[in-house]
Amino acid sequence: MKDVGNNWSVILNIKIERGVNPLPNIESQIKRVRTNEKATLANNAKTSAMRTAIKKFNAAVAAGSEDAETLLRAAHKAIDGAASKGLIHANKASRDKSRLAAKLNK
Repeated sequence: MKDVGNNWSVILNIKIERGVNPLPNIESQIKRVRTNEKATLANNAKTSAMRTAIKKFNAAVAAGSEDAETLLRAAHKAIDGAASKGLIHANKASRDKSRLAAKLNK
């Protein structure tokens, strides 16, 4: 079997702890597991960044900060990025952006 990367042992240990069959026999499926793990990490990071941007905006609005508009633009960008990758539904993105703008305008 070919080298499957540096993090494979960590992934393998996690899957063994979960009781999941840790390693497929077919080479293409081994590659697929590896790419799925990378995609999961990227998706989690993007979702987390979106949530963080929203929290920063909410904190700025609550504090009456001057840079709330800048943070609103950053939150909108993060929400749009998550929606474009399919991490959240387009309607949820629109709803979230609308609620954030309404908070700013209060």
